[in-house]
Amino acid sequence: MYDINHRREVMQILGNSMDELLDKFLVSPDKNWQPTDMLPNSNSPDFLEEVKELQELAMEIDYDLFAVLIGDTITEEALPTYQSWLMGLDGVDQGEKKGWTQWIRAWTAEENRHGDMLNKYLYLSGRVNMKEMEISTQYLIGDGFDIHTATDPYKNFVYTSFQEIATNVSHRRVGQFVNKQGNKQLAKMCSFVAADEARHGTAYKEFVRRIFELDPSEMMLAFQFMMKKKITMPAHFLRESGENIGEVYTYFSEAAQRTKVYTSADYIDILKSLLKDWDITNIKGLNDKAEKARDYIMALPDRLQKVSERSIIPQRHHSFKWLMR
Repeated sequence: MYDINHRREVMQILGNSMDELLDKFLVSPDKNWQPTDMLPNSNSPDFLEEVKELQELAMEIDYDLFAVLIGDTITEEALPTYQSWLMGLDGVDQGEKKGWTQWIRAWTAEENRHGDMLNKYLYLSGRVNMKEMEISTQYLIGDGFDIHTATDPYKNFVYTSFQEIATNVSHRRVGQFVNKQGNKQLAKMCSFVAADEARHGTAYKEFVRRIFELDPSEMMLAFQFMMKKKITMPAHFLRESGENIGEVYTYFSEAAQRTKVYTSADYIDILKSLLKDWDITNIKGLNDKAEKARDYIMALPDRLQKVSERSIIPQRHHSFKWLMR
């Protein structure tokens, strides 16, 4: 049974260490990179030449890969949804300036740079129907998402641990692929975003690790619950103008799989990495129900692997309204 008071006690204990966690996992705005560090300088006399070169290189990017980049950018732009969701967790007091609210706001501020930079890049690229992209972004924020976590911080931190790693994979792969085409500028942007996501993923994994120390059985049950529900990507309600909610997400996901930006194999690899990082096999103090949950989780990668081997990636190519050519 969900014990909300105990959840709040655990969150308070973790929140008391927030100064340490902020210093360890986030970077001061004065020291961090900013989008203008990566983009053509509009004050420079070489600005137009730099934009011309950016556009020439952007034209060489594979259609599906560029569509994935746009979808990833829209996902990054939906930050208002993510902040409001985290602020509603049990154990988070929005009236406080310290603790969890400090983490959520500072994390959001770091994440905000990602969509800001990539949006400007796409605008300058000359390949994007920006109005269509903006419509999709507004829809995604308005439609929200349903990731099966409710207000349970344990479930939410399993989700964020998984999702931040998945986002790291996606941005890193896009960067690697465009780098092979000689697009060093975009590759650098993607690598910097990926590095942030990796650092954030490490932070959320640390939250879960500490919860396992304080409340092992409930944390294990939350982990099992999330893996049974499956980790749903935050853009699963993605749509284009004139479409139903979530209609374009299927095509976006298929493009990500075809380009090998993010595949079912990556999902399995992330799960395996979490099992290792949280040392699931050696967690002590579990009750009977949690022991069964651990057995389920430990057997899951092999089960998912068998399903993955039978799956076929559709080769149909969708004409995205965001992408002009």
